Amino acid sequence: MAEEGAKGRMAAGADEPDRDIDPDDDSGAVIAAVGRQVRLWRESAGMRASELGVAIGYGENHVYKVETGKRIPKPEFLDKADEVLGAGGKLSAMKKDVAEARYPKKVRDLAKLEAEAVELGAYGNHNMHGLLQTEAYARALYEMRRPSFTPDQIERYVAARMARQEIFERQPLTMLSFVQEEVTIRRPLGGSKVACGQLEQLLRVGRLRNVEIQVMPTDREDHAGMGGQLQLLKFEDGTAVGHWEGQLYNRLISDPKEIRIVELRYGMLRAQALTPRESLAFIEKVLGET
Repeated sequence: MAEEGAKGRMAAGADEPDRDIDPDDDSGAVIAAVGRQVRLWRESAGMRASELGVAIGYGENHVYKVETGKRIPKPEFLDKADEVLGAGGKLSAMKKDVAEARYPKKVRDLAKLEAEAVELGAYGNHNMHGLLQTEAYARALYEMRRPSFTPDQIERYVAARMARQEIFERQPLTMLSFVQEEVTIRRPLGGSKVACGQLEQLLRVGRLRNVEIQVMPTDREDHAGMGGQLQLLKFEDGTAVGHWEGQLYNRLISDPKEIRIVELRYGMLRAQALTPRESLAFIEKVLGET
């Protein structure tokens, strides 16, 4: 049964290319349905797309793209359209479905796994783990991606990353641990202001009862993480999956033999890193120097 649970989670997404629109993503149907409803209400009100755009503060082209399912409407778009078109809350009621569809499929899949996990452990070697990032830090990361993302893509990815951080407040509490390379603490990605905000975030999160953050010093002579970053999620039914993310692909690991290797490496990483208490003191020191 445990193996079946792991296989079911494995089907959620493996080796997916790093693209904004996944051909297998079912969110397109949701956005198209919402767009049709906007068009039907607009036509019922006897308004042209240009007139609706003026009334709600958007361009005609923007309205057309929403109506044809080519652009994801923001919550304020639906609220204003609902009011102007007299939809009686029917368009506004779609905000929840649209909010979920805004997030790329691979992010929704990962967020679902994180929502089911009772324990999560992660090792990061080049930037902060996504669950630890501030909005400004996450935006800086996406803005420096090459090939460049469009502004809409950046907003979509940032919103998805911030939504995943609900895990910190979920009840019952999920046990979370992170091992971050010293370079990720010191590297001022996004500039000194963004870096300071990120370090302050680490101190806030690191003091939560269900969170432990550890720093891996650069001068360690033994290091179990030479294979790269990793994430391990454990579930209530006793199953576990590993998550690996590379330059262009991400992969879920459910094979019991491979999971044991991930568990072994992560356990060694935690043993080799500074303790949580030492790590918070180290972060405070770097913040004072930044």
